[in-house]
Amino acid sequence: MKYCSLLLACCSLLFVNSNALSAEPRLVIHGGAGTIAKSDLTPKLEQAYLDQLKQALHVGYGVLENGGTSLDAVSAAVVVLEDSPLFNAGKGSSFSHEGRNELDASIMDGRDLSAGAVAGVRLVKNPIKLARTVMENSVHVMMAGSGAEAFARENALEMVEPDYFYTERRWQMLQRAKYPKEQTRIQPVAPLWEERKMGTVGAVAIDSEGNLAAATSTGGMTNKRYQRIGDSPIIGAGTYADNASCAVSATGHGEYFIRANVAHDICARLMYKKIPLQQAADEVIQQKLVSMGAKGGIIAIDNSGEVVMNFNTTGMYRGKIGPDGLEVAVYGEKAVISGE
Repeated sequence: MKYCSLLLACCSLLFVNSNALSAEPRLVIHGGAGTIAKSDLTPKLEQAYLDQLKQALHVGYGVLENGGTSLDAVSAAVVVLEDSPLFNAGKGSSFSHEGRNELDASIMDGRDLSAGAVAGVRLVKNPIKLARTVMENSVHVMMAGSGAEAFARENALEMVEPDYFYTERRWQMLQRAKYPKEQTRIQPVAPLWEERKMGTVGAVAIDSEGNLAAATSTGGMTNKRYQRIGDSPIIGAGTYADNASCAVSATGHGEYFIRANVAHDICARLMYKKIPLQQAADEVIQQKLVSMGAKGGIIAIDNSGEVVMNFNTTGMYRGKIGPDGLEVAVYGEKAVISGE
């Protein structure tokens, strides 16, 4: 009986390992959702967004192809988006009412529910790296402001001067928000549609071991006051990952996403209602949020590798990559562009 039990345990272990080894790596990213119409973008600007999404996908997926973890992949993809002035995160972050860039980010490991987050940082080049460092090198989940920056210095993360984050179009967006009656005198560097877009970037992934991870980063709302913090650094609201269900990164009106606990709610519906990822996302994004009057979207991937990119706005910068190829898109479902 003892030997039979041992044999059974070995067979069970082999079965589990073979399942993990057969997982197909996939990566999904987003760059914000909002009222985005094809008429809003020039062909050149649209291509610039698509090219940047593709670059982030290739960098993140390259990590997975080389045997890296889902955590490594989402980190790498988000860094590419943070370094781009096109998206409202890192280099392209929006300005607060006081004319400052206050950045938030979070990351979560689905293997053990480890998580790290930072809020209101102003001198850290890549907030997503700091969020991961909080997760891995501290006993805390969230740090904020100057304390988070001190922790970044102690851990030798790259620091920058505040003017690193300056972009003229984001500055002009702040001027229009603060002085709406003077819009005609303000140079239209940034198109008005950008002010109707919820600016956040994020990534979710599954690696060859079947492990899930999620990451989100943002510059927050233009003209925000009183050091407002949205959903992006809030575990459960803007970011969540659990190997038992799914990984989610959100973009939208943060106050609603916090109240609705969006990212965790979607994962919870998979676990407790035993429903598919698409149905869970629809229930939260298309029903629950809509009933609250909230706009936004999510990207998600479950532990079987199913991918969902769900939004209740006219557009969301998004893309996915896996063994079946690469896709990037900006507008509705029929506007997907495939290619290398």
